[in-house]
Amino acid sequence: MLRIVHAGTSLPASWPIDPTAEFEPGMIAQLKLMGNDITCGISDGTAPLGIIDDVRTNAFSRAQIDEVVEIRVIDSEIDTNGRIVNSHDEFGFLDNPSIFQESFTSTIDVILNDKNGAVIVPAGTPLNHSVGDTGELNGFKIVSNYTYRVPNMPGDDSTVGSGRVTIHYDRGFYATDQFDTRQQYALNITLYVGLDGKLTSRQPTANHPGVAIVTGPPSSVSSTLEFMWL
Repeated sequence: MLRIVHAGTSLPASWPIDPTAEFEPGMIAQLKLMGNDITCGISDGTAPLGIIDDVRTNAFSRAQIDEVVEIRVIDSEIDTNGRIVNSHDEFGFLDNPSIFQESFTSTIDVILNDKNGAVIVPAGTPLNHSVGDTGELNGFKIVSNYTYRVPNMPGDDSTVGSGRVTIHYDRGFYATDQFDTRQQYALNITLYVGLDGKLTSRQPTANHPGVAIVTGPPSSVSSTLEFMWL
């Protein structure tokens, strides 16, 4: 998803498409050579060209930020370190199935079933939450970020016919859900482009230039990253 908050004064550019590329609006483009032809595909972050405003994918994806799952523990015990831990594996469910495993982060160590969105807290994990505000540790509070495949929404290809992809390259304000959910985002920090063509707050290498600054961090209220493209 790409939302144009305030575009620059220039019209977007249009480039011949890399026939092997798959992308969604809000990802970052880069020019590539295919034989003697110059095409446009997904950026690896070293020479980002602009923001893609077309779609060419088999399935749409979306980011989920700061999702909270509470699990009440019935059987607990004291471990050798004096901590209250669960005696058995505990199960909980995220709001969405079909999760991209590499995008998942959690405030405690869990085992993720990426197919159905189930999370397992292994036995022996210290309890960290009072479910029901009882004042006693009796459960787990898990806060997670991830990207998931949107169900019942088949992919699309807006480049059919033209064979070209639309790129916003001028300075402006934009918002997208195509970013690295494993990282933290704070106001005014520099954004880079990861190897997967998505915005990230982590600089992959010293050769990866900054491309934008954060003007609106993602949150549980709005799972989009607002930024000013530089």
